Amino acid sequence: MRLRITTPLAVVVDEDGVLTFRGEDASGSFGILPRHADFLTSLAVSVVTWQSRDFTRHYCAVQRGMLSVTGGREIAITTREAVPGDDLATLDASVLAGFRADVELQRTEHVESTRLHLNAIRQIMRHLRPDRRGGGNFA
Repeated sequence: MRLRITTPLAVVVDEDGVLTFRGEDASGSFGILPRHADFLTSLAVSVVTWQSRDFTRHYCAVQRGMLSVTGGREIAITTREAVPGDDLATLDASVLAGFRADVELQRTEHVESTRLHLNAIRQIMRHLRPDRRGGGNFA
């Protein structure tokens, strides 16, 4: 099989001769072997692993993303950020912790942004309310 992992800025992994692949989505861990049915899923923040023809294991930490299997021989992953490595412990400890912190920061920023939008809408509605005393009629 051929595995290709891409980010918006680079092709991180482009390897032919992949024998097995493991990934993780919201439902849990899954495996892909040659001649797998066409498949599309959203990846979790995780480390994907694969075994090449020479039976060596390879790893890549991904910050979410989409995985597709096409024709039973093409695996494509598109992700915001990917970090390949040969040491699973290092990827799991440092890179995934950073990815998870980024996701939590994005979630917090989204909540704060939504809160600001709602406050702005409340202020506009308060200003436009017809029973408002003290003016508001600029004509």
